[in-house]
This record gives sequence, structure tokens and C-alpha cells, in this order.
Amino acid sequence: MDSLLALTVVCIIFAIGDFVSVKTKAIFSMLFVSSVIFMIGFWTGLPTTIFQDAALIKIGIVLVALLITHMGTLMGIKELIQQWKTVIIALGAVAGIGIFLLLIGSLILGRETAIAAAPPIAGGIVAALIVSEAAKAKGLETIVVFATLLVVVQGFFGYPVASFCLSKEARRLSRLFKEKGLPLQNEASAEMGTTASEATVKPKYRIVPELPKDLQTPFVLIAKLSIGAFIAFKLAALTNNVINKYVVCLIVGIVLREIGFLEKNIMTKANAFGLGMVALMAVVFANLTKATPEMVVSLLWPLFCSLILGLLAILIFSSILGKLLGYSFEMAISIGVSALFGFPGTYIISNEVANAVGETEEEKKAILSEILPKMLVAGFTTVTTTSVILAGIMAKML
Repeated sequence: MDSLLALTVVCIIFAIGDFVSVKTKAIFSMLFVSSVIFMIGFWTGLPTTIFQDAALIKIGIVLVALLITHMGTLMGIKELIQQWKTVIIALGAVAGIGIFLLLIGSLILGRETAIAAAPPIAGGIVAALIVSEAAKAKGLETIVVFATLLVVVQGFFGYPVASFCLSKEARRLSRLFKEKGLPLQNEASAEMGTTASEATVKPKYRIVPELPKDLQTPFVLIAKLSIGAFIAFKLAALTNNVINKYVVCLIVGIVLREIGFLEKNIMTKANAFGLGMVALMAVVFANLTKATPEMVVSLLWPLFCSLILGLLAILIFSSILGKLLGYSFEMAISIGVSALFGFPGTYIISNEVANAVGETEEEKKAILSEILPKMLVAGFTTVTTTSVILAGIMAKML
């Protein structure tokens, strides 16, 4: 397909997803709607090379590091410390998925299938790759396909649940905002969201002088962000990638913002965030090209069963921990279900829910500042870190 035509088609599908999301008040998220359109499209003749033809895959893979480092600039150290409750709920959700699949899933699906299902459900591509490599080493080709397909379709279960729960949470926050004037919970929450005080927030541990405004050009800002991402990759390599390189990107983004080297929300200030997200979404949706009708039909029962067990585990473990820690039922479930999609879904769904429910800019910002920090931390806790650890453990059990 012609490159410009391919890019146009991809962007139109994303736009349709956005339109449906707005009209349904984020009950059907952009990610979910776009996933359905692409899946049906690939089955009915849409070229599976469309993302490569649009020249989005290579740039998207490169920009993942920059985007995650950028996400770190949205977080303050205070925010990370404050979100310890979110981390506990997210960890509980991942542990619950492993326990449910191992104990109950083994009885229904068989031990190998259940063990292979847990890490991808709790995480994503990296977790699935670890399981797939272990399965290949033992000649379990069906398990390899199963693990890959789980990554492809798990969003169909996760996006609607998260969108529904976050919409209810946003409406609850909206009522509080209208009745009492919803306060930002703390300074750190305000920093994470796009709040009215954004311009006044200063790095607490600044040692790098702030650039003059006339030097804060897109080229300078992107150069600084690229340096940060490059440093993160080198630091991860020093650990032999024991610590995931994208986790290091997030940490480096936080640190470099705190010392003043990176500006808050740096990609947006560089006018690069929108196109960056288009490229990153292409990388995510490229996995759908692998889900042929035959694969889906042959693995429909184990896929459905394992994902339902995973959702039940999230529901039980997250709700109990959320209750103990003082989170609403809806917020706790949203945190747990982030395991089924992670970043960028956590960012996109939080924004679209806040925009759909909030009636004024102030209300939208207040809602976003409450849910976005929790969802970002949850996604990185489940998908980027804990699921990889779970995959390492489960792969040895195959």
C-alpha cells in the first residue's frame, strides 16, 4: 500500500475510535474500538503490512523509549511515594492472576496452558516472549501461538472493563467536584495531572539551570529527551538488563525532571507527543496481524477461559486490597485490570474518561489529576515490571 494512503487509513481508524469514545462517554474506548476495526479489517482484506507501509513501526519502536522517559517527567518523587497503595493493589492483582491460573486454570485447561497464560495476562509482550522462548525450547508450538494470541486479544477484555470502571469513578469525582469543589489530593497529584498550577510547579532538587524560553525549541527539547532515553538504555545494559530498560527510562525521566535537566511534559512542549502516540499505537496494533480467524477459533476456549479467570483474580484481589487501603471499588479494579493493557492504554483511557465526563476544563483537570497518577503507576507496576518477574518464575515451571 502507498505510504501516505496507509498512514491516512491508520489515522482515520484511530479517529473513528476517538469519535466513538467521545460519543459513548468512554464506555467503548478508542483502543477497544480501533482494535475491533483493525481485526475485522485484517480478516477482510486490509493489508497486514499497513503499519510498515505507513513507516510507523520502526519509528514507533524507537519512540517507545522517548515516550516512557517523557512519562517519567509527569511524575514527581512525591507522587511515587504517595502511590504506594496503588503499587500494592497492582502487585496483588498480578499475584492473583498467577495463583488463579496455576490452581484453577490447571484443572480446566491443563497445566502447560495455564502456566503459559498467566504472564501474558498479567503483562504483555515481554512476558509473552519469555514464556514463548521456554515453550519453544520444549517443542510446545501450540503454547507459543497461544501466548502470542493472548497478548493480541487481552485488550478486548481489559479496555472495556477499565473504561467502564474509570467512567464510574470519574462520575463520582465529578459529583464531589460539583458539591464540594474537588480538591487535588496533594501537590504530587497536581504535578502528575495537567493542572492549572502546572506553570508554577518547580523541580524540587534542581541542579541544572532552566533553559531560557527562547532555547526551549522542539529540537532542543527532543535532543534532551533522547539523551535521557539513551542514558537509561546504557544504565539498563550495565545491569545486563536484569532491570527492564523501559523501567529505567521511567526512573531516569523522573530523576532528570527532578534535577531540572528535563522539562515537565516535555514531548507535549516539543509538539511531538501526538505523532509519537500514533507511531506507538501502530506498534501495539501490529500484533493484531497475527490473529487469524483459524487461530482464534482453535484457541477460543482456552483464551476465553484463561482471560475470565484472570479477570476474576483481578476482581477479587484488587477489590479486597482496595477496600483495605481506602480506594473505591471502581478505582481498585481499574488499577488491577491495567495488567491487561498497560501503557499507553493507561494514559489514553484516563484522558478520554476525564474529557468525556468533565464538563469544564477545571473539572476535567481535577478528575485527571486523581486517576492518571494511579493508572500510570499501576500500568508500569503490572505490565513493565511484575509480569516479567512472574514470567521468569512460570517459564521454569513449563
